[in-house]
Amino acid sequence: MTISSDTDLYDATVAERTRMAGLLDSLTPEQWAADSLCAGWRIREVVAHLSMTDTQTFEEFGAAVAEAGGDVNVAVDRTARADAARFTDTELLAIQHARVASRWTPGPGATQGALAHEVIHGLDITIPLGLPSPAPEVLAATVTGSSAEGLGFFGVDLAGLRLTADDSELALGDGPRVLALPTLEIVLIATGRRPVPARTVVG
Repeated sequence: MTISSDTDLYDATVAERTRMAGLLDSLTPEQWAADSLCAGWRIREVVAHLSMTDTQTFEEFGAAVAEAGGDVNVAVDRTARADAARFTDTELLAIQHARVASRWTPGPGATQGALAHEVIHGLDITIPLGLPSPAPEVLAATVTGSSAEGLGFFGVDLAGLRLTADDSELALGDGPRVLALPTLEIVLIATGRRPVPARTVVG
């Protein structure tokens, strides 16, 4: 199944938020304090980052970016750390449940971006904790159509490579060297969570 229409993407986003809220329900205090895939962030900071779409207004985020000298990444990091400190695990969990049906997107009509936000940061939580990942078709929908510029946002360069999924229709890159991988691995590579495969060993 291909997830591409705005309706499909929104429905998948709601389903992923629901799935993650259920997983967060069962976390122990030790798991909330465990390291995530985001360097320097515990699970708590990742959940706080997901929550900022509902705990921070657009104006407040703009002010945080201005205070960070225009660096969005610095502003996001500061906000996640501050929110992880001011909210308890229980409060962060309640926010996650309350935001399940949110219509937030990272830009006008950016429904794919909204799904990617939930899925990618969800992986930052589930991978280190050994929890289930989304279905391949949901994972694929987060990065389908990614441009070289989009991949570059994550510091990823697939020049010379073409990554094709063996469990979905996902394919990224247009290079002559092809590597078949599970969709999950391709998404982790495309978002900088796994290293790009060496060109010399791809055939």
